[in-house]
Amino acid sequence: MDRPYDLTLFGASGFAGGLTGSYLAGAAPAGLRLALAGRDRGRLEALADRLAGEGAGMPRPGVLVADAADGAALRAMADASRVVIDTVGPYALRGERLIAACVAAGTDYVDITGEEEFVDRVWLDHHAEARRRGVRLVHCGGFHSVPHDLGAWFTVRRLPEGVPLRVEGYVSMRLRLSGGSYRSAIHGLARSRQRLAVAAARREREPRPAGREVRTAPGRIHRSDRLGGWVAPLPSISGTVVRRSAAALDRYGPCFSFGYNVVLRRLVEVGALAAAVGAARVMSHVGPTRRLLLGAKAPGRGPDAAARGRGWFRIVFVGEGGGERVVTETHGGDPGYTETAKMLGEAGLCLAFDELPPRFGQLTPTVAMGDALIARLERRGIPFHHLTDSPGSAVG
Repeated sequence: MDRPYDLTLFGASGFAGGLTGSYLAGAAPAGLRLALAGRDRGRLEALADRLAGEGAGMPRPGVLVADAADGAALRAMADASRVVIDTVGPYALRGERLIAACVAAGTDYVDITGEEEFVDRVWLDHHAEARRRGVRLVHCGGFHSVPHDLGAWFTVRRLPEGVPLRVEGYVSMRLRLSGGSYRSAIHGLARSRQRLAVAAARREREPRPAGREVRTAPGRIHRSDRLGGWVAPLPSISGTVVRRSAAALDRYGPCFSFGYNVVLRRLVEVGALAAAVGAARVMSHVGPTRRLLLGAKAPGRGPDAAARGRGWFRIVFVGEGGGERVVTETHGGDPGYTETAKMLGEAGLCLAFDELPPRFGQLTPTVAMGDALIARLERRGIPFHHLTDSPGSAVG
């Protein structure tokens, strides 16, 4: 508490950062000591003035000028704050210096990355030191993983203990990507070789859970009348995060499997999604076509309020184990930005103010915050609730 700021929002003048700042101004506790950080002092000062008028009882945010490439400025920023929220991507290109600064300063950290290469590299290079220093490094603090990770945990706790468990997640949504998120995705596809190499290095070094097994549930494309569409397995960092939570916590049982699926209204949409991702992967590896892809969306811009107002998400979880079945759900508004700003803001507040388990290093949202973050999100309109436990209520 001797530091001048409770939270520092890095990248505050960007699209995702600005939405997160607005959310914090409206939802934060009175007296929150918030700092806005980034490269452009003028834009930050203007944002601080605006947020000062929106916040109820929150002092005018401070302003810290720092660039993702300036290690000294990042260290000064980390030294000044108890928690840093990072919205500056692509993280594989710009994120690691801030991680190092937070670990050195003893400052907790949360971001909204969905970049597997970055997450694995941070584990390889910084997890052990963060654990030794008592620092929490939490990635995927927005829609990428928060509702999936917390929803699977919510489901597991309604199943018997000490038995093999299986959970399937089914996500349906409507969203539009900002320029920053789109460009991060293209950079991620272009760096597939680096991603695979870093993932292999992590697998070699990371210990397995003793006496327990965590695996991916097999999936298939099929029609589900209950879910109202076609179900297809969705390779994603969301599934990886859930399985890492399961590896860290015994409550997931001696053998846990998780499957992550997308629900689309028509079969043709499944094929179109697969074709689009495949084409983008091929094009991202060639310089001219990669530049063409990157030029399709400008950074720092995203869907307007009207478009975000039309966004929504729903995730249904089906859990089985010990002869029991439970079906749970979480849902909300625009997942890409409105609800991500809420999730990220509440995660930062949770790290700063809530009583949390003494776990440190690189952590998933569930392992770091778990029930405390669920409670915060439920108070802010993202519910986690039990639909049914009838043995005959299969979804799929």
